[in-house]
Amino acid sequence: MQNAKYLRHRADSWAKRLKVSPRSIRVQQMTRKWGSCSTLGTVTLAADLLRCKDSFQDFVIVHELLHLRVPNHGRLFKALLTAHIPHWRTLDLTRKA
Repeated sequence: MQNAKYLRHRADSWAKRLKVSPRSIRVQQMTRKWGSCSTLGTVTLAADLLRCKDSFQDFVIVHELLHLRVPNHGRLFKALLTAHIPHWRTLDLTRKA
């Protein structure tokens, strides 16, 4: 079974690839979202991601890390997301209830 350390390690690897430097990467229980990125640079990932496929984990990790470069979901954000996760639109992006 994967654990929080595994998810943080994957996020660290992606941060290097994306050339971003999050202040910290946390994994915790989240009831409404899969992840978040604070204006201070803290990336928080939902512990439930550990039960999801790697491709979905990558999408959430990259999505949140890209917010360190682009704070909105505009064209530039979507272009960067597509450059790194080309199939992101085909993933099941169902929000947490």
